[in-house]
Amino acid sequence: MKRYIREVFILEYAKNFNKGLSEADIKFYGKIHFDRTRSDNELNMHCHLIVSRKDQSNKKKLSPLTNHKNTKNGVIKGGFDRVNLFQQAEHGFDKLFGYDRQLSESFDYHNTMKNGSISEQLELQNQDFTGEKKTEIFQSSERENNISCNLESKQNKGKSDNQKNKSNINSLLSIFSLGDGNNYHATLANKLQVQKRKKKKQRGISRTKR
Repeated sequence: MKRYIREVFILEYAKNFNKGLSEADIKFYGKIHFDRTRSDNELNMHCHLIVSRKDQSNKKKLSPLTNHKNTKNGVIKGGFDRVNLFQQAEHGFDKLFGYDRQLSESFDYHNTMKNGSISEQLELQNQDFTGEKKTEIFQSSERENNISCNLESKQNKGKSDNQKNKSNINSLLSIFSLGDGNNYHATLANKLQVQKRKKKKQRGISRTKR
């Protein structure tokens, strides 16, 4: 808040007198408050400013309430553009804090709704309504994209899990088949040994008879 007041608001305040002043030429005192006693809103930080009617040299008179804006001829030179001050201070605030201000929050919107003609008010309300619709469509499309991404990620996860399960089953089947093959070869070898023993016994019996 201090940075905004010193670097943005007081700078624009000095410029709007059109007298070649800078923020260093303005004498002011400010006090920052963090709440309001008669408000329930949590975002109540604000600042009260007391500004001198003369510059630091006490030679130039400064009146932000004058009706002159940029007078170059006559006794009164310079002036003050209050509308331009509000616009530039608002723009500086949004730039400094990175704030995405909606149309209904802007000074131009409230100034037009208060002081503008009926046609200007209707046109501005139509712009605000169109902007809200675009925001809603953008937000809904973002939600749809997030949902589709979540579904795709779940499907891909399910496919990978199925592939893992299939590979595990195949590996188990291969292990079982290898085990069955080993048992088959072992039984076959045992049968051959038994047959050889029987043949040896038969040969021994035939020799003894002779």
